[in-house]
Amino acid sequence: MPEDFAWPRFVTDAYVDDEVKPRSLTFLCQFDCAALAELDRDGLLPHEGVLSFFYETVSQRWGFDPEDGGCARVFWFPDKAALGPAAFPTDLEEYCRFPALPIRGQAVTEYPGYEEFAAQPDLLASCRGKDRNPWDVFRSFRAAQPDYREVPPPWHRLLGWPDIIQRAMAQECALISRGYSTGSGVRDIPEAVLRETEEAFLDEWRLLFQLDGGVRAENFCLEFGDSGSIYFYIRKEDLTARRFDRVWLVLQCC
Repeated sequence: MPEDFAWPRFVTDAYVDDEVKPRSLTFLCQFDCAALAELDRDGLLPHEGVLSFFYETVSQRWGFDPEDGGCARVFWFPDKAALGPAAFPTDLEEYCRFPALPIRGQAVTEYPGYEEFAAQPDLLASCRGKDRNPWDVFRSFRAAQPDYREVPPPWHRLLGWPDIIQRAMAQECALISRGYSTGSGVRDIPEAVLRETEEAFLDEWRLLFQLDGGVRAENFCLEFGDSGSIYFYIRKEDLTARRFDRVWLVLQCC
């Protein structure tokens, strides 16, 4: 981290003590952007510096509510040469200090899962008046892709399409960014807002990073909820502008 780096904290309660207080975020992982450049086919990520990801793992907020903002943070440090070793903050619990594990990356071609495929208005319009439902259209589309393949777990992603456990998240991010909580579904959200976000969410938001649970090493097992994943989403315009401070996190599990 930079010498003047202020370790991020998030004010929350937690099941371990039920006390509302500032809690240090867990350092999750770090990517050398120059090493990612040859894998970044579309040139969406910066090709210099370091990307660092953090999440408050004691409370494990779900990201359903605008008040969850700040439970996860992403920092881009453009000058790698200015970085040095950083000590964990003293208030960070030992079980929140994850071991160092290597990361190996590869570039793959991916397609949306059914949830995001079926959420596209153009697709639904193409099914009207026909003896085809969105699932049949999705299966036909997937079968027609010569490079489509099932990827075994664990499902870690930088960019691409998420492996969805519960429901599509891009529209959820669009709703939360407008000040609406989605923890109880969308029944209390005005119809006009739902229509607006249905038309815009895939143009506004995209996956930045998915970290899957189930990572195991000696005396260590990473879990998010019950066999879940965490997803860092970002507006496309913020990704272009390198505004990684504007990411939004969603946790999903079985």
